[in-house]
Formats: sequence, structure tokens, C-alpha cells
Amino acid sequence: MMQTRIATLSFKALAGAFLGILLGARATLAADWPQFRGPNRDGNWDETAILKTFPRKGLKIRWRQPVGGGWPSPVVVQGRVFVFDVELIKPIARERLHCFEEKTGKILWVYAYEEKYGDWTYVPERGAGPTATPIVEGNRIYIVGANGNTHCLDVKTGTALWEKNIGREYKVAEMSCRPSPLIDGELLIVFTGAKPGASVLALDKQTGKEVWKALDDPVSNSSPIIITVNGRRQLIVWSGSSLSSLDPADGHTYWREPMWTSGNDSAATPVFQGNRLLVSGLMLDVSADAPRFLWPEIRAPAKRVLSNTSTGLLRGEYIYTARGLGELVCLEAATGRQIWSTNSLTAAKNGASINITPQGGGFFLFTDEGNLIRAELSASGYREISRSHLIDPTWPFGQTKFVYAPPAFANRHIFARSEAEVVCASLEAR
Repeated sequence: MMQTRIATLSFKALAGAFLGILLGARATLAADWPQFRGPNRDGNWDETAILKTFPRKGLKIRWRQPVGGGWPSPVVVQGRVFVFDVELIKPIARERLHCFEEKTGKILWVYAYEEKYGDWTYVPERGAGPTATPIVEGNRIYIVGANGNTHCLDVKTGTALWEKNIGREYKVAEMSCRPSPLIDGELLIVFTGAKPGASVLALDKQTGKEVWKALDDPVSNSSPIIITVNGRRQLIVWSGSSLSSLDPADGHTYWREPMWTSGNDSAATPVFQGNRLLVSGLMLDVSADAPRFLWPEIRAPAKRVLSNTSTGLLRGEYIYTARGLGELVCLEAATGRQIWSTNSLTAAKNGASINITPQGGGFFLFTDEGNLIRAELSASGYREISRSHLIDPTWPFGQTKFVYAPPAFANRHIFARSEAEVVCASLEAR
């Protein structure tokens, strides 16, 4: 009788321990990166069991594969890595979507189609290719080419399910379709600057059929986001001539503020927290029906654009962002007042870039030099913990080369691409 009771207790203890292991495993489940700036389009990476410091010899590289030109970020879904690029062999340009096996880098399939590129795009120093990052939902992946050619493909096979060539149906500026698409319910929302009156288009994600169109603005490089304020969902679009809030269900304009911005300056994605909306270096309070501009007082581009390559991070009462020459700064969110700055992340130069990804109380920073940095950011200052070179910059600008595509973070790995290759490196803490 005593032995039976002991056995029962042991079984219960084992069962409890096993359940604890399962719960612990569930709490640290890895996650995919299905679109531009991650699962929630906010740049955050929520996985656990991630390296706090890097090995002395650098990060462990899992695989590398060659790719062509273009600036879309990789996306990682269902054990697959997708990279959108262009193959330029004059006079033929072929935009391509590569599907790699996530663990090994093995090519599973490539979908390609010919696209009309101007003669200037074949000059390496000019740079050309798609820029919009693909987006995945379920078994479908959506891509928007440099001239607006939009495809929906089967994730597993690469089979085209539908195609809509926006550049043929509307007037689209050459090589201008750079913002990344997003999905909202049954809609695929694309921002291409198409005219007339179709700068923003909502397509039925199942068929590609047009559902609504809005704005007659020139396109920018900024990707739209959807926010919710006082129960009202809003599509925020920073175009070349305005900052607008639209109803994502039908394209109705809630508010529109005229604001001219050069395409060379409008790279940042809008960032939202609480009632604050940060658009590069412009801060608004959007708690009312109409926005209230908080800072800067002068809204000329030189005053309200912090970086023409990077998106800032709004974190509590502070903003962390790159400035134009590559210094990292901390600003007070309420006023825009600078708290501190450092130029230790990347060499000072025009076009410098720093992508900031919060993770586990710390931060990953990826620079235009292809370096990944593990650091702490606070109002007290910047503290670098580790640095590892991940990928060589390849895009020429002046006398310097850059890597511009923001990386993807998924399943305890980082995936970065240049105009020559894509690389996968482990960030898993063992």
C-alpha cells in the first residue's frame, strides 16, 4: 500500500514537471516574421532565449545564398525565407521572388517575371530593383514590384494565384512603388501613387479585384500603418504631399494635412504609441478628430525629417533614432529636445542607416555597414554590449557602399540581405 502511494506521488510529480516543461516551452515558442517590420509592423521582436552577448568569434552563420538587387526585407514564414529581388541582364529585367528553406538555405522555388526597366537601371552606381517587402498570410504571399506589378503566390509552390499590374491600369511613376503592402481583414492595401485618384488602393486579397481607391498624392518611400484611436481604426499614409488618415474599410478621408516631402527624405514608417504619432521627426497628438502638432514648431522638411533612411523608435517618454549623418540620438518624446547623441555605431556619412529592434529589454541595432549590435538604450545613454559583422555592404553611393534593407528576426535567427546575398545567423542562447 505504501509502495502504491509512493508510485502515485512520483507519477504526479513527474506529470507536474512535464507540464511545467511544456508550459515553459510554450512560453518561449519561436515566431515568424511575415511582413515589413515584423508580426505587428512595429519593429518589435518578442522571442525569448536570445543571446545577450555575442560569441568572440562572431555570430554563427547558418547559411548564405546569392540574390540580386533590391531593398525589400526578407520575410520568414512556415519554415521558409522569402527574398524579392531583380535580375538585370540588359536588355532584360526579371523581378524574382526566391523561396529558401529556413534551416538550410536550400532553394525551394523561384517565381520570376519580366518587367520593363529603363536603361539607367542597368548602371550599377544608379541602383535599381523592387523595394516593397512581401507580406504573407496563410498560404499566400503578396509582392509589389517596382512599377506596381502585384502578384499573389502560393507559399508552398510559388504558383501565381492572381496578378494585377497597377502600372498598366493607372499612371505610375517609373520605379516608384516602394512602400510595403499591408493586409487588413479581406483587403490587401498598396500605396503606389497611382493616378488618377488611386494613390492608395485596396484590393480583395483573394482575387486582386479593386475594392476602393483614395488620394491623388505622389507616392513616397514610407509604408502605411493602421492604428486605433478611441475605437476608430485609421490607415496612416505619409505621401509626397500630405499626411493622411483614411478609413481602412472604404478609403474615406478622416483628416489630411498638406505637407510636401522629397522622395529622398520620406523613408521612415510612421510610429504610434498611446495618442502620439511620430512621422520621422514630426510628433502629433491624434487623440481628437483632427491631429494636433506637438513639435517641431517649424514644419519644413529640414526641421521634421530626422533621417532619410531609418525609422525611429518611440519607447515610453523617449525616442531613439538615427540622424542624417548616422549619429544615434535620444529625444524627449513630449518636446523633441535632444537628451544625448553618439556617433559610435557607424561612420559619419550621407545616407547612413541604423535599424533599431527592441527585444527582451535590450535592443538590436543593424547598421548600413552590415554590423549587428547588441546594446542597451535608455535616457541615461547608449551602452554597447556586443558587435558582429554580418554581411558586406554592396550598394554604392558616392565613395561608400551600404546595406539598406532592414533585417528580419525569426525563430531565434536574424536574416539580412544585400544586393548580392542573403545570410542567416543564429541568435539562439543555448
